[in-house]
Formats: sequence, C-alpha cells, structure tokens
Amino acid sequence: MQAMQNTAPEQMLDASATAVPAEPKRKQHAPRQAREVNPVLEKLFELYPNLFGAKFLPLKLGIFHDLLARHPEVFKKDELKLAMGQHARSTRYLECVAAGLARHDLDGVAVEPVAPEHVHHAILEVFRRRQARSKDDLRPRLRVLLKQAIENSGLALDDYAARVRVQDEATNALLDDAMAELKAEAAKREALMTTFKASGKTEAEFADMYGMDLKLVSSVLARVRAEEASKNHPSTDALT
Repeated sequence: MQAMQNTAPEQMLDASATAVPAEPKRKQHAPRQAREVNPVLEKLFELYPNLFGAKFLPLKLGIFHDLLARHPEVFKKDELKLAMGQHARSTRYLECVAAGLARHDLDGVAVEPVAPEHVHHAILEVFRRRQARSKDDLRPRLRVLLKQAIENSGLALDDYAARVRVQDEATNALLDDAMAELKAEAAKREALMTTFKASGKTEAEFADMYGMDLKLVSSVLARVRAEEASKNHPSTDALT
C-alpha cells in the first residue's frame, strides 16, 4: 500500500480505467470446403431460428429433454444427443456463452444466467481456438475478458477462483494474471479515494488541481463508493 501512497493521483486514475485491446484483424484465408450439416441441426434451425439460427443463444439447462418432450415424433434420443453435443461444442455457441448472455428456453425466453464458471471456461476455450489460428499474442485481450467476467459474476475474487480453477497450471496462471490486475486496479482506486478525501476539495476542484478529467474522476470515485456500499450491505440474491 506504501507504493500506492507514493503514486500520483493521475497515475491512479489512468490505471483504474482499463482499455480493451482491439482484436487483431483476422487474416483472410482461402474458403474452406463446406462441411455437411447434421440434419438434426438443420431441423432445429427450422423449428427454432432464434436459438439455432444466424445468432446463437445460451440454452436452458435441460433443454434436451424439453425438445424430446415437445417433438417426440421428430427427434430420436441418440441423434438429438449427438447433434446437441456438436452444437454446444461449436465456437459460435461458446462465443455466446462467453459473452455472458442469459440462458433461454425453447420459446426464446431468458430464464436463468449462465453460471460464472461456464462463462469463464467458454472464454478460455474460445481463446485457445483463436490463438491456435493466430500468430498474434491474444493474451492481453483475454485478460480483459476474464476481468470483465470476474466483475460481472458479482463474486469475491477468492470465491470466483474456487469455482473456476482447474488442474491445468497454465490455465490457472491466466486467471491469476487477471486477478492480480483487478487487485492492483482496486488498490489504485482506493488510493485515489484516500487522496481525494484528504484533499478536502470538491471533485471538480480535485480534478482541476491534478489536471485530471472530471468525468473520469467522478466515475472512479462513484465506483469506489459503490464497492464500499456493497461490502457493507452484501446482496442476498442467490447466484444461479
């Protein structure tokens, strides 16, 4: 914390606002030969274009049984199981899970959030696939996405880590890097708040005194206040 106290307020401010690195432009590859589409997936697209069409959505847990119950004359259990497995492993489906979209039922109604660990592992799997095809280092963007997922989960860092850690050391190292950055950013935000309180200035005066952007100062201070309020009055809502 001593290092934070010796940090200029403008440095604290800059570190608290994380910029999202742009994804490297994807190189144009020669067109691949079209793969034969599973006829069951084609039928799912026909019946539920909002779920299996141009845009995928995370599916409600247990939707496999819902499909069998609603269309007993259309789908055979083993064929549907195979098709749903292909769908769930597709990059497009993993991308919608990684984005943190809600799970949907057959009627297209959002019914439940995706569990934080499912979002986390989807982000990592999409990263692995993209990194395998790219010569660029995609880890900076991955860290940003992991940090966003951690913050969106509403879990404390240790609780989040307990839910997502795996046996693979390299994967856990990526998580540790993201968590370390979040801790450093939180410490700098708190240091900025401490400096602001000690100054006795208004937010506008404080920003002007250090030559900082007022909107950004106000945003960072508001976030610290919200975080402090959350610690004092934790939510009682259960995470799904």
